Amino acid sequence: CQSSLSTPNLNMNLYATKKTVAEGMLDIALFLANITHMKTVIEQGAGYRYYAAVLTLISFSLALQIVAGVLIIIIARRDLNEEANQKRLDSLNNKATLAIFLIFITNIFISVLGMERTGLFARMHF
Repeated sequence: CQSSLSTPNLNMNLYATKKTVAEGMLDIALFLANITHMKTVIEQGAGYRYYAAVLTLISFSLALQIVAGVLIIIIARRDLNEEANQKRLDSLNNKATLAIFLIFITNIFISVLGMERTGLFARMHF
């Protein structure tokens, strides 16, 4: 006898799709922020101390974001409830997670190298 108060079964496919869409939106926001940062660095010109390093890191981050975005789209289009898809989706999810982690680490370096001539650090003399 099943109670009417029991929780319905969790639709893993719907859950995974919502999670993937949320990751995709965050990826788009970071992509746009990196494009803006790249524009700022280019406007500052080659005289900027870390010009080449920051442009290289931003380019690497943007490339990784495109890879992660493609993986996220592929994951979102597959049905997790089909047992035949589960192993491949798990592998793709791990690859997307690794790409996102590398994006995170790359953007830490971008932020550290990009602080020299902006905001609070521009007014401080070390």
